[in-house]
Amino acid sequence: MGKAAVPLPGEITEDELKRMLLGKQLFLRGGYLDNNLNFNERGMLIGHSQQGSYTLNEIQIERVRLTKHKVEMEGTRYGLHFLGALAYEDPATAVDPIRITPKKKVVRITIDREQVLVRKTKKEVGAKGQEQKAKPGVPSALARTSLAAATVAQPAAITAQTPPAATEPSEADQLKASIAAAPAAERPADPASVTTTYLPVHAANVLRDAISRIFATGIDDRLIASMPDFWKLYYQAVAEKADYRPKDPAVLRQNAVDKKARMLSVFQPESNEYAQANAVSGMALYHAVIGPDGKPQEIAVGRPIGLGLDENAVESIRKAAFEPAIKDGKPVPVLLDLVVQFHIYSKRTAESSKPEEASKQAEPSLPGPYSAQHP
Repeated sequence: MGKAAVPLPGEITEDELKRMLLGKQLFLRGGYLDNNLNFNERGMLIGHSQQGSYTLNEIQIERVRLTKHKVEMEGTRYGLHFLGALAYEDPATAVDPIRITPKKKVVRITIDREQVLVRKTKKEVGAKGQEQKAKPGVPSALARTSLAAATVAQPAAITAQTPPAATEPSEADQLKASIAAAPAAERPADPASVTTTYLPVHAANVLRDAISRIFATGIDDRLIASMPDFWKLYYQAVAEKADYRPKDPAVLRQNAVDKKARMLSVFQPESNEYAQANAVSGMALYHAVIGPDGKPQEIAVGRPIGLGLDENAVESIRKAAFEPAIKDGKPVPVLLDLVVQFHIYSKRTAESSKPEEASKQAEPSLPGPYSAQHP
């Protein structure tokens, strides 16, 4: 059995990738719901995938394999089921991760790699005019000089370098030959977008950047910034350890008006396959600013339930009809707190119902946890 190849200086290793990915709380930044996902070397999805809530996109990576042309990962998808904490009660301590990848199934993710080319026959002229043969595995002085700038620029095919010697295959030919020589299962998912470099550290940094674009380690600021406004307002309250407050100070509370706003619609926010498969039901709290025209304006999650159900609730609230609040004979904007009930589908529960208006503005009394027990 031959010895394993010795990594070039600056080259990324499988052990490093395992330290980065295994045992970490990772979220797919794009919210991709497919179980087979391929990304190019810049961390951009190849093809298309259904997208959903971040609460359906926690990924636990269990296997990492590094090949010459890509990184292969296998893992399990988890959904976040919130157990009833308000924003200022540190919801991070009241979350139940629920496995939503079926048993004996896995989530497969690959990332293409930028390819490192090695000049095997290149000779360079020394400072005194003497020819010096480049050491194997070590970029020539020319390569080091031209590629130092490439580590700062965006990853791209290196075309600005001095053309190689006539006896040496072109970069495109080397890349094509390398891909053709690899087993079919180890070839890049998008060969047309693969770029090349002579500097291993550049390829390593490109891969690290791609991983950062694909995964969030926990719920970081970049992930929150990509969320819909109703989640941004929730996490703003979490950061401030305070209840939600409308951006517009002119918005009144229900107890400060002559006639309270009320909901006129009757509706049932949809559940989804993940909640039904795991028997997740219960109540969640949402804050809605009802404008003078009776239409919902700003909406914020107050007490989430997770598993993608909060998105369904907010969509239903946006479509609902309200009677506006009245003060001094005029309609005014008001903050309305709504408690929404989610059911497990059955003949007895598949009927329309109306969200309840919370009896208290900040601390409605809700039971928890909300996971229904399997019969």
